[in-house]
Amino acid sequence: MRFAPLAAAIAAFFAVPVFAQSPAVPETVLHCDHMIDVVHGKLLGASTIVIEGDRIKEVLDGTQQRAGANTIAVAGTCVPGLIDSHTHLTGEFSKSSYSDQFRLNPADYAIQSTVYARRTLLAGFTTVRNLGDGNNESIALRNAVNKGLVPGPRIFSAGQFIGTTGGHADGTDGYRWDLQGDPTPKDGIINSPEDAWKAVRQHYKDGADLIKIMPSGGVLDESSSADNPQMTLPEIQAIVAAAHDYGFTVAAHAHGAEAIRRAVIGGVDSIEHGTFMNDEDMKLMKEHGTWYVPTIIAGQFVMGKAKEGWYPPQVARKAMQVGPIIMGTAGKAYKAGVKIAFGTDAGVYPHGENAKEFEYMVQAGMPPMFTIQAATLHAAQLLKHDKDFGSIETGKFADVVAVPGNPLDDIKLMQKVNFVMKAGVVYKESGQPVEAAHDK
Repeated sequence: MRFAPLAAAIAAFFAVPVFAQSPAVPETVLHCDHMIDVVHGKLLGASTIVIEGDRIKEVLDGTQQRAGANTIAVAGTCVPGLIDSHTHLTGEFSKSSYSDQFRLNPADYAIQSTVYARRTLLAGFTTVRNLGDGNNESIALRNAVNKGLVPGPRIFSAGQFIGTTGGHADGTDGYRWDLQGDPTPKDGIINSPEDAWKAVRQHYKDGADLIKIMPSGGVLDESSSADNPQMTLPEIQAIVAAAHDYGFTVAAHAHGAEAIRRAVIGGVDSIEHGTFMNDEDMKLMKEHGTWYVPTIIAGQFVMGKAKEGWYPPQVARKAMQVGPIIMGTAGKAYKAGVKIAFGTDAGVYPHGENAKEFEYMVQAGMPPMFTIQAATLHAAQLLKHDKDFGSIETGKFADVVAVPGNPLDDIKLMQKVNFVMKAGVVYKESGQPVEAAHDK
């Protein structure tokens, strides 16, 4: 009987579950001087954003105190985390880009991309669509960001471009014939509807998030045309059918009017650039609900660099053809009621300067509030993730950026982001990077 107390204690231990209690994670509270409600298109006064973990728990009027919370006073105007619908984080164009492709390895581009991703995030862009790379480096970058290995925006990657032989997606354009080879659907090059299905399925195998196609010529490749159609309608329809089977959306690089027409009829989700879009194209886009991503900054940049002698003659000629037109097309599309999402073609110009697009969109005739909605709510709708981000609302990811002053009065303030939070983690505060934030 002398063991009875011990036996009773053991019995009691196993009879009552014992759980280790983790200390409760304190709420984070942001006190914003002002906040933009993109859903209703309103500038609000002082606002309190209550964050629990990586999501927004409450949004309150005024400056509300919460006992035990980690409180951050955010000077200026809070805006939902910005979304760039058209980036290329694995490269950045320079005078040496045409020769760099013979010197740099995929690993070099992958390492560079970590720098560009951080710059993009610190500029206030918490989410991006990465619309094409050479060797799926952006898929690896996305995975590294998701694991917290490197700081960067939330990335939706299209992996490699899909195009046709000799078209804008063919990386061997301009090579001497014995170096050209014969790229295949595994390389993103198709020449039939059957090839299209194989290319999309390869992207699914590679782990892409969406599909990017090239149904028209482009500016920076070494072929002769920026706007000729380079995919047949059956090829586009096959890509869209395959993509939608696999849960992908399809973004279409298209400068020329005929290429835009085919892409819209073929069922793509968005037209990128759209330089020579005509009235028929705009009407079709409204009928089909197709999004338009203008990338005005890219046109302005290549036009300027063409004048400085950056590009080979045939590329400079195309840059001077496209650059002066994109802004006018964007303004006309806005007036016509085409759905517009913010995107910049980052990598054509230096990463981190994405917010310059706001200024150009306003110059094209779009109201400042609309441009901010295009970079938040509209871009999230294009991504089909507006339930998770795109506005500052209860239940959504805590993606919040701030600018000094009122960007509705001066849209250039969008280029002066002084606070960045992505999924509840602060990466920039009082205008300074918060180092190693991705390790928290």
